[in-house]
Amino acid sequence: MTDLYELTMAQSYLREGMADAPATFSLFCRRLAPGWGYLVSAGLDDVIDALGALRYDEEDLDHLERTGLFGADLLERLRRVRFTGSVRAMPEGTPFTAGEPVLEVSGPLLEAQLAETVVLNRVHLASLAAGKAARIVDAAAGRGLIDFAMRRAHGVESALRVARGAWIAGFDATSDVLAGRRYGIPLAGTMAHSYVQAFRDEATAFEAFVRAYPDGATLLVDTYDTPAGVRRAARVARALAMRGGRVGAVRLDSGDLDALSRRARAILDRAGLPGVRIVASGGLDEHAIARLVAAAAPIDVFGVGSRLGAPPDAPALDMAYKLTEVDGRPVMKLSSGKATLPGAKQVWRPAGGGPDVVAVRGEPGPPRARPLLHEHVRDGRA
Repeated sequence: MTDLYELTMAQSYLREGMADAPATFSLFCRRLAPGWGYLVSAGLDDVIDALGALRYDEEDLDHLERTGLFGADLLERLRRVRFTGSVRAMPEGTPFTAGEPVLEVSGPLLEAQLAETVVLNRVHLASLAAGKAARIVDAAAGRGLIDFAMRRAHGVESALRVARGAWIAGFDATSDVLAGRRYGIPLAGTMAHSYVQAFRDEATAFEAFVRAYPDGATLLVDTYDTPAGVRRAARVARALAMRGGRVGAVRLDSGDLDALSRRARAILDRAGLPGVRIVASGGLDEHAIARLVAAAAPIDVFGVGSRLGAPPDAPALDMAYKLTEVDGRPVMKLSSGKATLPGAKQVWRPAGGGPDVVAVRGEPGPPRARPLLHEHVRDGRA
């Protein structure tokens, strides 16, 4: 998994005698999405795994040979290549902003160059998802949050990175069963409108579901008429309570969520069900959630899907992986709008608040500031 130019540069480095020159690359975001003030670091574990798995097997090498672009010298080097360098990075979950290196890779030039595409791929989406999720966590002000993004994410791997990024940022659960298995994220889910439609009426659907899940089920109440659905859910909940079970929540997935949540809360309270929570979903993002929270809408949990997995306000980040030092020589890029800072770096976070300070690695930081870049891989080993 790499861009072609990583390999063509590797061929040239090898023939110019530069392949083993020590080099450092910095990964950073040039600018944030409009209205965003920060991102949240994520994807480091995937980077470590990917670099640890750097291998070219015989099938890979046969394919590269058939392109006609690479000589036997590079193919032999790739047959033996392993990542032997180091990775310094902000721990996952660290807020950062534009211009700050979130990760630096140091090692032989050929290896560190080959790392570019996979490192960007692993960190970009994960940090974007974690940053979006953190904004949603802030807006929710302590209310529960469930990741519903899987079905609208751009592929299975994207869905996994979004689920993990949201978990790192403070979400409580995910509907993505594979993410739950792989990362240990708590699972949460309700039912689909198709489930309700599959039965002859709404009440029958609710009764069937609580027979299968009598302890804490969430009932989707907006398939036909939301207030009527809440009343049917309340009757089912009261009958279930008499049998020793409980309905955990009702879910609203359409309409005016502020007004409908107030009606739902009133119906549930009048039925003696103050412990049944209200879950809301349907086109939510941090802005919609902030408005609902500011209005004191009685919503306990928000499910966030499309605008977390494919946020329209930030479909991509201007994230870059740039050479900053080679063979002991600091280097910089002066391109208009894309200038870089030379040398390996450290990011310092002042203890009392205020902006971070980006410094040359080894340069003393401000008094009482703490360093954000820590070594996670040394000599190729995590």
